[in-house]
Amino acid sequence: MIPKPLIRHKHVIIYGVSLAALLFLLKWLELRFIIINHAFEVYAGAIAIIFTTLGIWLALKLTKPKVKTVVVEKEVYVSPAAGFTFSEAAFNKSGLSRRELEVLQLIAQGLSNQEIADRLFVSLNTVKTHSSNLFLKLDVKRRTQAIEKAKRLSLIP
Repeated sequence: MIPKPLIRHKHVIIYGVSLAALLFLLKWLELRFIIINHAFEVYAGAIAIIFTTLGIWLALKLTKPKVKTVVVEKEVYVSPAAGFTFSEAAFNKSGLSRRELEVLQLIAQGLSNQEIADRLFVSLNTVKTHSSNLFLKLDVKRRTQAIEKAKRLSLIP
């Protein structure tokens, strides 16, 4: 079953295909003429392109800096409670409530908001409110920033 547009434009399609075949034949003859009459130039150009590519590749290989990166990993265990003293002055200056400090300590333990809510027996929205108040008072935008700042202020171990 042939689609209707092909039947309707049958003459145009035949004309286009015949022109494409004729163009292909002329280009093939032209290429054959160039290669036969100008064989030396074609081969010399091909060899020049090969050697230019080889030269660029070799130059990049030879001029690449030979830097070796060595990663040294060192295990250090620091007890979280060892040597920690709670800073009452920083706590009073920050304006945090006892409940917000409790939420901060649970955030530092890596608990999610839902887990904090379950542990403190409060709703999820209450934990979110405490967290946003905590972020405002510590002037941070993320939980990790809050933990880092609280550790610097000696609010959590």
